[in-house]
Amino acid sequence: MHTLTFPTGLWLPLITPFCDQHLDEPSLRQLVRHFAAAPIDGLILAATTGEALTLDEDEVRRMVDLAAEEITVSARRPALFLGLCGSDTRKLVRAVRHAEALPVDGYLVTCPYYSRPSQDGLLRHFEAIADAASRPVWIYNIPYRTGVNMGNDTLLRLARHPRIGGLKDCCADPMQSFDLLCRRPAGFPVFTGEDAAFFTALCQGADGGILASAHVDPSRFADVAGLVRAGRIEEARRAWIPLAAVTALLFAEPNPAPVKHWLWRQGLIASPELRLPMTAVSPSLAGRLDTAIAGWPAQKKGRRMSHSANPSCHVFHNANVEGNDDAQP
Repeated sequence: MHTLTFPTGLWLPLITPFCDQHLDEPSLRQLVRHFAAAPIDGLILAATTGEALTLDEDEVRRMVDLAAEEITVSARRPALFLGLCGSDTRKLVRAVRHAEALPVDGYLVTCPYYSRPSQDGLLRHFEAIADAASRPVWIYNIPYRTGVNMGNDTLLRLARHPRIGGLKDCCADPMQSFDLLCRRPAGFPVFTGEDAAFFTALCQGADGGILASAHVDPSRFADVAGLVRAGRIEEARRAWIPLAAVTALLFAEPNPAPVKHWLWRQGLIASPELRLPMTAVSPSLAGRLDTAIAGWPAQKKGRRMSHSANPSCHVFHNANVEGNDDAQP
């Protein structure tokens, strides 16, 4: 663990690779090595993109240990966060206390789902979690999944807590997002979790993004953030155009199936396997993804692309993925 910095504000909610319904540890190690060398600030394990609700406690613990091992030997050493979610405050408090023994730098905690608590309930829920933690707690506000929207007044009250360290904003209300960016206190980072809104959010003052689509080419997403920070907005807009197109493709069907298909075709994971109720991409989308992958600049480095219809969990389709392959040509 280390002191957190936010030079680019690009975080990756890492997918969880599976093999025959078990955690695919070789693929996980390879993913962490690959992305730890990329220009990202942190990895988040067991988040929505990581199919968190299908993971048991032993798998989460093993994932954290493996990822921490790989990050420790990485030259860049991005931060490592753990995703937590649930609708019982007592259970979340216990989960945070148990997680304190894990080698993570902080937590991304989703608003309670299904129960739809009041704003006072949300406030007290996160205060209890933050009181139990010794590391930063980031709030994940995503009402179209949870059924409850945390209002900005509640968020601003929570931002005063010494261990409430930031927000992943998926409120889906542009006016609410902009209002928060205008009113948030200094030193309280706000990251968009809406991949398609990354460029717009940066231009409005967001500190960055926590983006599933950044799996495909983190260097290019980081470039957009860097250009916006430098005030080179027109260059950033041009750099964003191809990323906007691939982001739309990656969310044409439920996340993370398209991202897993892309990573499998890259050779970064041994299989695009998911756990029910998530299912693989449709044949139609698979074809569109394969076409996009074949033309994506990051692929033009001698990678041997496999197009087998029956991936093996035990043989990688391409072993040439060490280090950062995502730099622009």
